[in-house]
Amino acid sequence: MDVITCIGILLLLPLVSSDEISSLLSVKSAIVDPLSFLSDWNSSSYVSYCNWTGVSCNEHGFVERLDLSNMNLTGNISDDFQNFNHLSFLNISSNGFSSILPRSFANLTSIEIIDVSQNNFVGEFPEGFGTGATRLKSVNASSNNFVGYLPESLGNATSLETIDFRGSFFVGSIPKSFRNLQNLKFIGLSGNNLTGEIPPEIGVLSSLEVIIIGYNEFVGSIPPEIGNLTNLQYLDLAVGTLTGAIPKELGKLKKLTTVYIYQNSFKGEIPGEIGNISSLVYLDLSDNQFSGEIPQEIGNLKSLKLLNLMCNLITGSIPSTISELPNLEILELWKNSLTGSLPAKLGMNSPLQWLDVSSNTLSGEIPVGLCNSGNLTKLILFNNSFSGSLPVGLSACSSLVRVRLHNNKISGTIPTGFGNLPGLQRLELSHNNLSGKIPHDLTLSSSLSFIDVSSNHLVSSLPFDMLSMPGLQTLVVSNNYLDGGIPSQFQDSPSLSVLDLSFNSFTGEIPKSIASCQKLVNLNLSHNQLTGEIPASVAGMSMLSVLDLSNNSFVGKIPDGFGSSPALETVNLSYNKLEGPVPDNGMLRTINANDLVGNDGLCGGVLKPCSVSEKKPHHISHVVFGFLFGVCVILTIGITAFAGRWLYRRWYLYGFLDGWLIKRGMEWPWRLIAFQRLSFSTADIMASIKESNVIGMGGSGVVYKAAIHHPLHSVVAVKKLWRSESDIENGDDLFVEVNLLGRLRHRNIVRLLGYLHNEADVMMVYEFMPNGNLSEALHGKRSGRMLVDWVSRYNVALGVAHGLAYLHHDCHPPVIHRDVKSNNILLDADFEARIADFGLARTMVRKNETVSMVAGSYGYIAPEYGYTLKVDEKSDIYSFGVVLLELLTGRQPLDPSFANSVDIVEWVRNRMNKRELEGTLDPEIRGECKYVQEEMLLVLRIAVLCTNKLPKERPSMRDVITMLGEAKPRRKSICDEIATKEKHVFNNSPVLGLL
Repeated sequence: MDVITCIGILLLLPLVSSDEISSLLSVKSAIVDPLSFLSDWNSSSYVSYCNWTGVSCNEHGFVERLDLSNMNLTGNISDDFQNFNHLSFLNISSNGFSSILPRSFANLTSIEIIDVSQNNFVGEFPEGFGTGATRLKSVNASSNNFVGYLPESLGNATSLETIDFRGSFFVGSIPKSFRNLQNLKFIGLSGNNLTGEIPPEIGVLSSLEVIIIGYNEFVGSIPPEIGNLTNLQYLDLAVGTLTGAIPKELGKLKKLTTVYIYQNSFKGEIPGEIGNISSLVYLDLSDNQFSGEIPQEIGNLKSLKLLNLMCNLITGSIPSTISELPNLEILELWKNSLTGSLPAKLGMNSPLQWLDVSSNTLSGEIPVGLCNSGNLTKLILFNNSFSGSLPVGLSACSSLVRVRLHNNKISGTIPTGFGNLPGLQRLELSHNNLSGKIPHDLTLSSSLSFIDVSSNHLVSSLPFDMLSMPGLQTLVVSNNYLDGGIPSQFQDSPSLSVLDLSFNSFTGEIPKSIASCQKLVNLNLSHNQLTGEIPASVAGMSMLSVLDLSNNSFVGKIPDGFGSSPALETVNLSYNKLEGPVPDNGMLRTINANDLVGNDGLCGGVLKPCSVSEKKPHHISHVVFGFLFGVCVILTIGITAFAGRWLYRRWYLYGFLDGWLIKRGMEWPWRLIAFQRLSFSTADIMASIKESNVIGMGGSGVVYKAAIHHPLHSVVAVKKLWRSESDIENGDDLFVEVNLLGRLRHRNIVRLLGYLHNEADVMMVYEFMPNGNLSEALHGKRSGRMLVDWVSRYNVALGVAHGLAYLHHDCHPPVIHRDVKSNNILLDADFEARIADFGLARTMVRKNETVSMVAGSYGYIAPEYGYTLKVDEKSDIYSFGVVLLELLTGRQPLDPSFANSVDIVEWVRNRMNKRELEGTLDPEIRGECKYVQEEMLLVLRIAVLCTNKLPKERPSMRDVITMLGEAKPRRKSICDEIATKEKHVFNNSPVLGLL
């Protein structure tokens, strides 16, 4: 019997399997299999091909299933797949294929399930796929790099139940042919570049259970026909540009469990009909423009676990019915205009885990039963007007992780017990009316990392072991009435990074053990009654960046090594009793004199020179003569100094004598004001102010290169500011840029060394940047020799981003540059970026300030600036996006090669819409290396975000830095054959959520 069977198989092999065996081997030959998963696919074992890895046959010996998923495969997809006429299941997901899918896939007419997801496939999805595939039920092509339009031919596969094209670059609208898919249950199109309206025809797909089409650019509103989808369970339209109101028909969907429509532009009131969706579990309408009140009918949603209405324009009070929801776990209502109080029974009837109603106008007392269920982890109520005392039950809520109640009117004492909560990490109670002592039990916590009780009415001293908390990172107790000494257990605070004890009445000396806090970044002990000397060990704190010891009674000298730490950026020692010379090292060389004022005994450095004692005369006969002569000299000098000081103050403060000099054609002498010790004089600078030394010219002045050869060779840049005679007569402030730059300290902002001025002009002295500006590096004569790889250009982008983030977020008030462009980005010897030219910069004291005229450079100016004249950080972010596009494309903002007089932003958008994304990248940088192209494309998406026409849609500079961090080049900028699997950067990046 065995012999007969073998003979039968051998007779059938030529008829049944020879073509399929050769097709399998051909498929394998096109694939790169680094881990040898397909090692058994070889001609020596062809008899058992149905048992090859991933291969399954039907009873007739034809290949029916191919499962090659998760094998780390790369290479190409062969046309020979079309030879498997009985293939019903194909799964090649979770590999590294980066080729196109061949058009021959359209010939797989027996296919029922196909999964090509989690790869790097490019090009268009095979045209004609689905035509003739009458049994096709599922298509999963998610997480790839497909471009072009969604395949219209899929509308012919009327048996389809699942379509998943999420996470690619498809454009166009949803094909009208999809209305034929009456069996469709799942449609996933999110994370593409789809446009147009959501078609009303979607309402005829009565079998639909899941719709995920967010993260696109759909316009218009939700069609009311969606109310016909009676089987719909999951609706996700999040992160898009949809508008209009929520259709009341949504309330007809009795099976709906999830509604995500956050981050759109929906308006109007939330319809009460939403309360009819009895099965609703998750409702997220956040980041829209909904107005009106929260409908009472939401209290009917007894299955609701998540209610997120944050960042809208909602008014009125919070319905008491919300407190009756038996399953409510997360309630987020922050950043609205809600009034009234929190429902008194909130938390008593539900397993509440997360409550955030911050940044509203709520008042009243905090409900006592918020943690009745024992599940509350995050309580966030800041920026309201809550009053009364803190509920005692909160300090016994063992599940709490974060308590953020700052900026309210809470009174009473801090209840004991917070220190016993095992998971509490953050306690923020600042800017309230709390009184009494800081509870000693806080020191028992092993989990607390952040404590801020500043700006209250707390009294007494810090608990003696307050600094013995092992996890403590930030302690802020400023603006209270605390006294006593500073606890000395710093050696028990290895994680402490911020310590602010300012504006209290602490006494005694700074404990020497403070130097054991090696992670301390910010130390503020100002406005206390501290005495003694500054410990020399402070100079050795390697991470200390901000130190404020002002307005105390410190004595003695500034420690010799003080200021030498490279991390130290800001020091304020003003108004103490310090004496002796200011050490000549580190940042003390460039410290602002105002940070040392009030110490009459200090000298040297940026202060007055230290006096040198003279030898006493040796001959007694000269004593009388010397005495008399000395008295005369002193009187003469005193009278001259008094008169000179009077004249100087009149000139410097009130402009006295300026007009007199100008009328007589005379010029007031130049004065050099240095921000650090300089090795040159006014004469050295003035000798270089000639036409042959001009290296640049901008809207606010002309820049000279000044080379000083004695006593030490040094090169600086001198910028002479423009000023017309009308400006002089009107008394316009010459010192806008000087005053601004003088207080900015950041490695990515050009450093101001000092300035020269007379009655009519100002010249600013900067550090010299040997590699010029970014515009010259990209578009000038040296463009082929500078910034010739993606890593160097990325580093420039990141440096500029850090500089702008410092201006927008770390300066108070924020600084708006208003003229960010490649000409104003300088490159130092290491090609690190420095932002320069602050002639148009403004501090933003209030949001949305307006200016009298448009300022900036064409091609970089944000579109809204021209008609609103509003100044905020979003205009800088737009300009930064243009600079990013310059780095990515190598083209100028108004490049002559752009047709129809468009700028670089419109040019890139047009190329994206035409599916020519890679064609926008600088060919000299992208080369043929797919990895570099992937990384550049990710940054290109960030640039598109920054240049969004709507200012509110542009990310903040902090978000930009986060996104750039995720887009950091993970490889060298050259192509290497990488043996191990490298997943596509974009697929694994958290930036996807921001995009």
